[in-house]
Amino acid sequence: MADPRGFLKTRERELPARRPVPVRIKDWKEVYEEQDVAQLQRQAGRCMDCGIPFCHSGCPLGNLIPEWNDLAWRGDWRDAIERLHATNNFPEFTGRLCPAPCETACVLGINQPAVTIKQVEVTTVERAFDFGGVEPLPPERLSGKTVAVVGSGPAGLAAAQQLTRAGHTVAVYERADKPGGLLRYGIPEFKMEKSVLDRRLHQMTAEGTRFRNNTTVGVDITAEKLMKRFDAVVLAVGATVPRDLPVPGRELDGVLQAMDFLPPANRVALGEEVADRVTAEGKDVIVIGGGDTGADCLGTSLRQGAKSVTSLEIMPQPPADRAAGQPWPTYPNIFRIASAHEEGGDRVYAVSTTEILGDEQGKVRALKLTEVVRNDQGGFDPVPGSERELPAQLVLLAMGFLGPEQQLAEQFGLETDNRSNIVRDRSYMTNVPGVFVAGDCGRGQSLIVWAIAEGRAAANGVDAHLMGSSQLPRPIEPTDRPLTV
Repeated sequence: MADPRGFLKTRERELPARRPVPVRIKDWKEVYEEQDVAQLQRQAGRCMDCGIPFCHSGCPLGNLIPEWNDLAWRGDWRDAIERLHATNNFPEFTGRLCPAPCETACVLGINQPAVTIKQVEVTTVERAFDFGGVEPLPPERLSGKTVAVVGSGPAGLAAAQQLTRAGHTVAVYERADKPGGLLRYGIPEFKMEKSVLDRRLHQMTAEGTRFRNNTTVGVDITAEKLMKRFDAVVLAVGATVPRDLPVPGRELDGVLQAMDFLPPANRVALGEEVADRVTAEGKDVIVIGGGDTGADCLGTSLRQGAKSVTSLEIMPQPPADRAAGQPWPTYPNIFRIASAHEEGGDRVYAVSTTEILGDEQGKVRALKLTEVVRNDQGGFDPVPGSERELPAQLVLLAMGFLGPEQQLAEQFGLETDNRSNIVRDRSYMTNVPGVFVAGDCGRGQSLIVWAIAEGRAAANGVDAHLMGSSQLPRPIEPTDRPLTV
């Protein structure tokens, strides 16, 4: 184990510093500075190597957290990355983007600040890239079987890499011009620079995975042709249908879904030219939705030079500590401050938008709000006399996603559930033999760590379908639901 007395000698939780706000909002680089390795190793040494490591229960991937904490504490980075990669294809993604349910399940976190598991993870993989410890792992022999993976987000990439390493010939279809899905165009640079994504894609290409960009399955190639051309198909298209705001004035110019705002902004941050894009420069911006996507809109708007940014949330402000109904080791709903929240803007809770107001040119000028309280039925009642207006020239809707686009499921002839997610069995196969589903399009909107876990598990199902059995790891069942999210 790591230092047997580490959690007694180092009781404080230490994370790398964030770059000063006045500096970082002037660029699109990641917000964190590099952490001193000795400090990071002290943090890894706080891991108690528990008899029952509840951090495992918080991690859908089944990451071997105590093992690589111990190896990081000892400075054995080669073995540490081997143990990390044993369960996670892309720790550089999860180490930046996952909300770390493993940390809220940390046993030390019962009465001390939890071990900085996520930071140990990302440091381990970054050091491995530095010393050349992340190399292509092409298969020793090919199986003669072909697999199409539709979608190149974390679920699709995980499934593709696992199946390629198993010896199958894998082609990944992506409708955008470059692979990565929301990792590329949905996640801002200040959370994960795209060079981090590109270096992993280089590894996958060297292993033999083929990428077919600018190809929309169902349009450029039909489902029927895809099923005839490949021995198996994995659908990993995500849950991309956004939740809308059905209020008067929704149609006004300047009211956008978050995913109509963030991808063009990300392209410009990467040096691309985008015609007719909407920018927050000089505007009063209102972001409706208080989750990660809302924070991404906030940070992006500030970097574009917004006059003001206000984030609205219909729920009341969460408490600073765990509520009684969310005991350890579950993932608690507590008040969290993302890096974007440090940079500016206001956060307003327990309000509902009743109308979007426009000017004579049909452009948004303000939002009409009312305060709300929860009722006994779980809904919200307006507070009399609390109505007010907030000025806005740009309104961004970041209220989550309802499920996958239905056209593709219909073309494949797939069953869907009452939430529009694609139905699959324990092997991740749909009602159409040879067609599998992984990630948010089968699970519903979830976390990156669940997407990677499902991609790995679906790869096991595909491999077993093609070969009769599989040696690929199978981390989770498709019916599992997180206790923590």
